[in-house]
Amino acid sequence: MSDSVANNTVVDYTPFGKLPDHLLVEIFVRVPISEWAQISCVKRQWANVFRGECLWQAALTRTYPCAHQTKRWPGPIPRGMSRRRYAALYVSKRIFALDGEMDEIVGHAYLFLKEQLEFSDMPPTSSILHGTIIDQFIACGKSRDIANELASQIWLAALDNLEDNEHTFLILKRLALEGDVFLPYPYTKSIKVQWKVFEKLFTDFRDCFSHVDYYDVLGCAKNKFQPIPSAWMGY
Repeated sequence: MSDSVANNTVVDYTPFGKLPDHLLVEIFVRVPISEWAQISCVKRQWANVFRGECLWQAALTRTYPCAHQTKRWPGPIPRGMSRRRYAALYVSKRIFALDGEMDEIVGHAYLFLKEQLEFSDMPPTSSILHGTIIDQFIACGKSRDIANELASQIWLAALDNLEDNEHTFLILKRLALEGDVFLPYPYTKSIKVQWKVFEKLFTDFRDCFSHVDYYDVLGCAKNKFQPIPSAWMGY
């Protein structure tokens, strides 16, 4: 690609540089999604195309043709614009391998939880986050059992896909040290979710502990689980 700079303006003389946005959209949606991030960095016009609604509407229609038939749903987690809907459907297929009308809602719930855990300096307590997800599924007509199972799957997937950094360690430590709050079924988190929090702390983040923090979290683990794995022992 050849660019020339004159009067502080970058002029693209290649055939691609002359294409209008609507044709670029038709080309980009046919490129594998794994290359989209790199393509969007090539030039400002292309970055603007990826920030616009038109590309994501086209991608949604092409990749998930039944998505336009989905009606808006009640509940606390909003559907959002086309880019958000595309991301929700993408993760529901890749992470949960679900197929059916609940795909998009599961994807939105996953994105909601992961963003609260990853990007919020002070996310709500786990009981509030869990309750929000449960309420979303119940509002969509799912039974309490199904709502609880889906919420547990979302928690486990979100915890597995958090970045390995100091922020994640602090969030996991906070989740581990949260006091037990009695909540009626299905608002109680499953034992699998609670176990996953401690497992990640004592395996992926063991080196992040101070002496005091380690024994505080270990004490909480002993109160919740008996017996605890020997791999969790030994600071």
